[in-house]
Amino acid sequence: MVGITNKILLAEIRRQQKLSQDIVDGQTAISTGQTLNRPSDDALAWVQVSDIGRAQAQQAAWQSNISTGTARANTAEANLGEMNSLLTRAQELMTRARNGSLSTTDKTAIVQEMTTIRSTIDSLLNQKDYSGVPAFDDGQSVLVPVSRGLNLAVVGTRQEVSEGIDVNGTPMTLDAILGQSIAALQSGTDSDVAAGLDAIKAAQNHIVLEQTKQGVRSDRLDVIGTRLTNVDLDLKERRAGLESTDLQDVISSVSAKLLQLEAAQSAFARINQQTLFDLIK
Repeated sequence: MVGITNKILLAEIRRQQKLSQDIVDGQTAISTGQTLNRPSDDALAWVQVSDIGRAQAQQAAWQSNISTGTARANTAEANLGEMNSLLTRAQELMTRARNGSLSTTDKTAIVQEMTTIRSTIDSLLNQKDYSGVPAFDDGQSVLVPVSRGLNLAVVGTRQEVSEGIDVNGTPMTLDAILGQSIAALQSGTDSDVAAGLDAIKAAQNHIVLEQTKQGVRSDRLDVIGTRLTNVDLDLKERRAGLESTDLQDVISSVSAKLLQLEAAQSAFARINQQTLFDLIK
């Protein structure tokens, strides 16, 4: 009879320990706002949260790629815009050079400015950021993963920007066009200067086309970036729904368990005050 009583007492101790732990867990959930802390809290929810966590990690990697790609795309757009402005200035200078009343000093100044334009455009084409990443890719655009199964070219290549410019049926490079124009200014005839002007116009049209293509790349990055942000918000909401504490329910549960524990401890104390003879009556 005493053995049976001991078993009952041990079971009661374990039950009170379980109540105490549940109360501590509830109080922790109230203070942290998170009710799912280990698999035993809710096995199914724990699996779902784990899956969401992996998805969030992948989303974060894609969003990082979008951020880096957007920075590169912005640099490429800015450089192309600057090239466009420089070629506009080059056209103005070439047109001005055809004025027969210009002095030798004026022509020399135009040649110097054209030379500066040429070197500046070359710098814009070959520019690199602080980490050595070029403004334009070399040979082939680097494809960046931005979502499942989708890789994007975020910038064009240096060759696409500066080569294959159609000048009256002849493909020329941007540098060659500017070099030819400078040579025409230095020692060519008026018809040579006019040909140089036409070539610069063709170069500018080519750069405008490259600006358009870069704009399309930037737009795609923006669209996908917005989509990733929306998916990330959905994942956060789903995770919060699984992990977050329902304060009203948890507070009610903790209050009820506190009452149960107090009652159990009171009853346990009374039992322990009884003698062995009281227990075996």
